[in-house]
Amino acid sequence: MGKFGVLLLAVVMGAGVHAGESDERIERSRELSQQLQQQLGAKLMAAMKAEGPVHAIDVCHLEAPLIGEQVSTAGEVEVRRTAVRYRNPANAPTQQQVAVMEQFAEQLKQDPSQVPETLVTLDNGEQHYMRAIVMQPQCAACHGHSVKEPVLQAIAEKYPNDQATGFKVGDLRGAFLVKWMSEE
Repeated sequence: MGKFGVLLLAVVMGAGVHAGESDERIERSRELSQQLQQQLGAKLMAAMKAEGPVHAIDVCHLEAPLIGEQVSTAGEVEVRRTAVRYRNPANAPTQQQVAVMEQFAEQLKQDPSQVPETLVTLDNGEQHYMRAIVMQPQCAACHGHSVKEPVLQAIAEKYPNDQATGFKVGDLRGAFLVKWMSEE
């Protein structure tokens, strides 16, 4: 899990799920979100090292959705990212996801050593697992307070309505989202 542990926040709304089933789903969701994090992180770090943060914007723009699709399982689970202050409008959160991320931000303020996560069951039977994305030092070049002009230009070209700068290390940047489809 890296330098952060995991804090489990139990939120259940709607259809019930047995504890064992829920535990298995949380563990599988954790694995899927980590796959997205690791694969995207590796591509971004390679891009940063090879050609700098402007190139990393291109990689994130093109590769992140593809990696999410590869980790997802059609008809069963969708894996992606969301954020209150998102860069890509396709990652805009629902009101419920905003509420969860607000809780995550509060939890991180209370205990920054624990990465919050939750599994929510919606009224329609879908389950959504969310795990906080905590701002790391290597993310500051594109998401920090002092983003350099060439990077800002690249962001503006790809994401004209960007809201995802101005973060400091340790802030809640967003969340990994694993959407389990209902079995209706």
